[in-house]
Amino acid sequence: EKRLAAIREFTDLGSGFKIAMRDLEIRGAGNLLGAQQHGHMEAVGYDLYCKMLNEAVKEEKGELTQAQFETTLDIEADAYIPPSYISNEYQKLDIYKRIAGVETNAESDEMLDELIDRFGEPPKSVQNLLAIARLKARAHQTYVTEVTQKGDTLRFVLYGQAPVEPLQIPKLIETFGGAVIFVPDKEAPSFLYQMNYNSRQKVKNPLEAVASFLEALTALYPNLYIKM
Repeated sequence: EKRLAAIREFTDLGSGFKIAMRDLEIRGAGNLLGAQQHGHMEAVGYDLYCKMLNEAVKEEKGELTQAQFETTLDIEADAYIPPSYISNEYQKLDIYKRIAGVETNAESDEMLDELIDRFGEPPKSVQNLLAIARLKARAHQTYVTEVTQKGDTLRFVLYGQAPVEPLQIPKLIETFGGAVIFVPDKEAPSFLYQMNYNSRQKVKNPLEAVASFLEALTALYPNLYIKM
């Protein structure tokens, strides 16, 4: 039934690849060294499966991988998929899962193009969902474990073993003209960003404020490579 549903869903010219990918998620990719089939990939999705496989291969090779920590982002923004946009629960869960796996602006743009093609122009809440996925990925790349909002204050908690250049911290604070406070802590140092610190720097959209601070935060890591 799932395979037939995929065929009905992807009817545009050139949709054969999408149908094949969906079929691969449903039945599994198979044993890498044999003919046995596995369906476990459906539980995590093809993209995440490939990411986990790539990380496992690097680990076996002894190659350095990025520090393992989770990043959470909790700010005041409507970010969800309304029933009026996607009514099918299976499709909705699939889209949620895929948006959660977005790591770069290019992947976000591809996801947005697919949403427009399949369901029409997304409402603001769906656009916010994509924006939050991009910000969460960016926060993780800059060693941020937690971004939370309380009123007009944003709190950015850094990973305890982040390779921070200490001399860059005063420069970062100066950039925001007193709106940022650094809270030293050996286990979890953090920054407090007062969005409406003065009339010249008032920020109405917390998503923009988070994006702005994460952009400035990259200065703490001179050798950091950011995936765009």
